Amino acid sequence: MKIAFLTPEFPHPKLKFSGGIGTSIFNLSKGLLQSGNEVVIVLYGHDKDEIFTENGITFYLIKNIKIKGFSKLLTQKKIEKLLNTLVDEDKIDVVEAVDWEGITSKIKPKCPLIVRLHGSDTYFSHLDNRRVKFLNRFNERRAIKNADALISVSQYTADLTNTLFGLQRHFTIIPNGIDINKFQVSNTNASNQELNILYFGTLIRKKGSLELPNIFNEVFKQNKRAKLILVGKDSSDLKSGNPSVWEMIKPLFDLDAIRNVEYVGSVSYDSIKDYINLATVCVFPTFAEALPVSWIEAMAMSKSIVASNIGWAPEVIDDGLNGFLVHPGNHKEYAAKIVKLLENIDLRNQFGLAAREKVEQQFSIEVVATQSLAFYKNCIQK
Repeated sequence: MKIAFLTPEFPHPKLKFSGGIGTSIFNLSKGLLQSGNEVVIVLYGHDKDEIFTENGITFYLIKNIKIKGFSKLLTQKKIEKLLNTLVDEDKIDVVEAVDWEGITSKIKPKCPLIVRLHGSDTYFSHLDNRRVKFLNRFNERRAIKNADALISVSQYTADLTNTLFGLQRHFTIIPNGIDINKFQVSNTNASNQELNILYFGTLIRKKGSLELPNIFNEVFKQNKRAKLILVGKDSSDLKSGNPSVWEMIKPLFDLDAIRNVEYVGSVSYDSIKDYINLATVCVFPTFAEALPVSWIEAMAMSKSIVASNIGWAPEVIDDGLNGFLVHPGNHKEYAAKIVKLLENIDLRNQFGLAAREKVEQQFSIEVVATQSLAFYKNCIQK
């Protein structure tokens, strides 16, 4: 089968920064290629139009048309024309698009159009308690309403999306997947005696970055060996207007605790597993996600995790079986769970083994690609 992904991001050195959506599409593409399918990536929002092929994937970069008041519509028509040309040339059988800002609200290709929920602007605005732009909400609702078929990475995201848009669309739940062969714990971890608490991801309010100092202050009071390592790019804070979340969180650490805090900054996707490998516990105190790939990556490397208990979380982690789930605003309880894992190697190992097993069964790219391919075939038959 020939699948096209319409997306604003994808992890590649020639392209702009890519986040969780791009990583999810990259992993799914890898799984589809391994099972003998063809993949096309159509990327909008770039500086120039370009076509190139690499590692079995053909990339079509699209430069957005910029005419005041008509930019989005004209760019959508440009995308539609490209997709229809690819259909006519028998290069694609189906198109899967993201829900972000409703890029497909006025796109109708000559093949089935699927929208996969990774979390729309409306969805994240709701979770962040901020106002969504009217046009974003309008376009996102229209894109979902007009799609031929719908996928969501979590049931929570599907249900909340229907509620927010006043829809009753059916979503097939297919989670994000990862290459489990790439994320395996190394034997070098066995000799690591440090008590490293790892957070990896963008430093941003919605991911609970501002909760980390208060949580770690409580941990450090109980265990002076504990060290907090932060890996990920800094960002500006929408609520306060501060250009650096890192600068916002530094003063929140106690003076003695901050000596055991290391901010690494942004690293390559291939490097993150080295930091996970040396972690004793991974923490994800996030307030807004759809289905976080970072959690799955840590689970695949048999790490014990303390994560947020909001919405989507039980679809990834079973509280008390392969990790702990705590509300990120409950700093003392969150810290207590971290300390419990730091001081109990048997519990850490128990959680880690169970976490790896769950990833193998539900979140590997082979499993997710098989589910997605069956869904695509069903859409074409209908």
